[in-house]
Amino acid sequence: MSRERYVSDVTKNKDVEVNFPVLGETLNSKVRQTGNFINPANRTFNIEIAVPNKKGTIKPNLTAKLKINDYTNEKALLVPQNIISENAEGEQYIYVLKQKEGDTAIAEKVIIETGKTQGDVIEVLKGIEDNAEIIKEGARSVKDGQKVQIINQNTEA
Repeated sequence: MSRERYVSDVTKNKDVEVNFPVLGETLNSKVRQTGNFINPANRTFNIEIAVPNKKGTIKPNLTAKLKINDYTNEKALLVPQNIISENAEGEQYIYVLKQKEGDTAIAEKVIIETGKTQGDVIEVLKGIEDNAEIIKEGARSVKDGQKVQIINQNTEA
């Protein structure tokens, strides 16, 4: 994926975490300025970040790793990517619990629409209700309408 896709998301005043691996230091800052053109050779663009150097340990051309917040959604519903399957039509789906009785329930296939990823979780934009109970363990081997036993109720993604 081209780095130029970030041009509309990485803007002035965006939060940035700056890590200097050699120094073992991490600090928070903001984007001070973004470049006005995309480099045709590598499809990148420049940004400028204010980096305070009170200790004087940061030297010119020192390598830094940046984490730039290019997207925020406080109400995002995140699920593990490894529980998502895809049907022959290219639709993504997961299984949720329905008709729950004690420690058993029925697995129901739900078509979902996904958004952005972060690590090994992905945002679900459509298809799941907020209070849905998602099948995580054995998600790839369960079938629609199958009776399942609930062995662990974990509310974390």
